[in-house]
Amino acid sequence: MTSTAQPASGPNADATNGSAARRIMLYCILTSLAALLVGLDTGLPAGVINAWAAQYHVDPLLQGGFAACMLVGAIVGAMSGGFFCQHYGRKKTLSLAGIFFAVGALCAMFSWNVPTMFASRAIVGLGFGLTNFTGALYLSEIALPIQRGIMVSTFQLFMTIGILVQFFYNTLWIPSGNWRGMISLEAAVAVVFVLGSLILPESPRWLAAKGEHAKALKVLTMLRATPEEAQAELDEALSGGEHKKSDGWHLFRTNSNFRRSVGLGMLLQIFQQFCGINAVLFYAPKVLQAAHFGELGQMWGTVAIGAVNAIMTVFAMRYSDRLGRRPIMYLGCTAMTIAMGGLAFLFTMGWSDVAAQFTTLALIFLFVAGFAMSAGPIVWLLCAEIQPAAGRDFGVTVSTATNLTFSLIIAQSFPAVLAFMGKADTFWLLTIFNVLGLLLIYFLTPETKDVSLDTIEKNLLSGKKLRDIGR
Repeated sequence: MTSTAQPASGPNADATNGSAARRIMLYCILTSLAALLVGLDTGLPAGVINAWAAQYHVDPLLQGGFAACMLVGAIVGAMSGGFFCQHYGRKKTLSLAGIFFAVGALCAMFSWNVPTMFASRAIVGLGFGLTNFTGALYLSEIALPIQRGIMVSTFQLFMTIGILVQFFYNTLWIPSGNWRGMISLEAAVAVVFVLGSLILPESPRWLAAKGEHAKALKVLTMLRATPEEAQAELDEALSGGEHKKSDGWHLFRTNSNFRRSVGLGMLLQIFQQFCGINAVLFYAPKVLQAAHFGELGQMWGTVAIGAVNAIMTVFAMRYSDRLGRRPIMYLGCTAMTIAMGGLAFLFTMGWSDVAAQFTTLALIFLFVAGFAMSAGPIVWLLCAEIQPAAGRDFGVTVSTATNLTFSLIIAQSFPAVLAFMGKADTFWLLTIFNVLGLLLIYFLTPETKDVSLDTIEKNLLSGKKLRDIGR
């Protein structure tokens, strides 16, 4: 069923539209503080590990535990996200994520040995995983169809800003070697987010699924331009299945069409990890070291990478709802493939002069720019959009857990792969993964721009090809 409500018109309607839009953007920004925390934590290892390892005499093998413990906690958080979201709602789950971030960061700041640091990182990971699961899901459910792209991209933008800010914050503390100071920013932002999350409304779609139709309508009336528009959206949601009990595991076992959307979500997240982004972000100094940059050049080069990451996410915000998901994915992934191929070629040739160094940095910028405008925000957006209402929590749980599992694999294996295969072969392998990503976009990825979640669900469950479920 398609909503027939018409946008309000006239001066008063314009004021109402503007008020609703501003309210939605406020909630988007508050929710995106959770993404800021994810970004801050992603940027921590590049600065903290060396100083922390030096203080406690941590060998290289154990140093990997700094990222690994967080990612293990994140996998647990992501896999439990469906349970918390289904039973307690999106809002409370986001608040819980913030509490985990705050407690974990404060414990890490005051940790006194390796085990207490690893335990603290695992607590942070629980918040990391819950945020990755819940953030895009919540925003996709409160936004209008024409807003979903920019809102989820805003979430991703805050993540990239967090990475940039943490990279820069690290450089302020590196001269003193004060790794505890590097963690302090994450702890402070976590406390602010927990307080801010208290004013978020609950997802109207979750309320509708729980039979709380009056509450769902009240929230929608606050988020939409007119009461008629709110009522029409609630009616569409109920006719589309939001009123049915959510049992994603049962749906997965019994419905092959749902298994297709879950599988596509997994493939998109596997591509997002194997394209090489976390290898670049987690180990940016090591990649720059491989290109013969000095220590100072490595750190400021890392800051510049974070800046490119943030700037190009703005492109996705501006154009994902204008150009569409597929065109931006094609453009960004083509840039990523060219960049990885260029890096592989440079490393194969073994050039180490100044021109080669700056060419390497430019190619890294191109890769990060391509990712930030496409696979970074758009993959998370698609994974939230393509799942049917009754299985959305399950589908997003599986895709998020897939992302974090392969993030853990990359974080643990990249230094070893780099040492075993060598720089050139490692980056040729990443180039191949990016080519496979382009094929994934062409053959399986749908265009969902300006399409309601209910229409996408109807097309999916009717058996349409995955690439056509947005038509």
